[in-house]
Amino acid sequence: MLSALHPLPKLAVCLVWIAASVLIFDARFQLATILIAAIALVILDRKSPLLVAALMIPFALFGFGFLTTSLLFRQESDFALRMARESLVASPAFSAGMTLFLRAIACGMASAFFALTTDPGAFVRALMANCRLSPQIAYSLFSAMQLVPDLILEAEQIRLARAMRRGRQPRRIVGPFEILGLIVPLLAFGIRRAGRTAIAMEARGLGGCATRTVFAAPRLHLRDSVFVTLALAALVLCISWAK
Repeated sequence: MLSALHPLPKLAVCLVWIAASVLIFDARFQLATILIAAIALVILDRKSPLLVAALMIPFALFGFGFLTTSLLFRQESDFALRMARESLVASPAFSAGMTLFLRAIACGMASAFFALTTDPGAFVRALMANCRLSPQIAYSLFSAMQLVPDLILEAEQIRLARAMRRGRQPRRIVGPFEILGLIVPLLAFGIRRAGRTAIAMEARGLGGCATRTVFAAPRLHLRDSVFVTLALAALVLCISWAK
């Protein structure tokens, strides 16, 4: 359901939620943002709860640095301490650190909401059709999207060929020396791929200034207006609740 929405209104909504998470220093608002994003991903987009929980880990580790700094070194801003004194938590240091901790997760979940529910190709085509994104930049982005999985496949093929030459199975966990040995061939593969991409861009006439049509560009529908309205209404309710 969420994947069918137009990427640009969805991006605008996520940016508004991120801006609100940065500007509103209240743990209740940050917690509400996290829960809304997680529930929307699990229920509306049918993402695995384990996947959603795993996505919170890197942002939680980042936010944990704010919490430990607040508790151990007492390095909070005056604004954070002033807002923390108005909280229900007795210790201003803990309250400020916890809010910063939740803020990191809230901003991360809002960005993860957009990334998990948006097709990258559709997003680039929407930028071309609605924001006049340059065809040269768009084609470069399309090439990069295809290059990443091709690099992974090329690395697996190189590892398998080296293991067959040595007469043993490839290791499940890539060691540091094996990673160093993959740098040069993967770099050569990337350079060859870049040359082919440049030739393909010239063959498609991307150096010209002619007006171009965008194939299968996303279009706005009624569901996009409903999504934006509900998302902004939820934001207003969370802000009112935080006050």
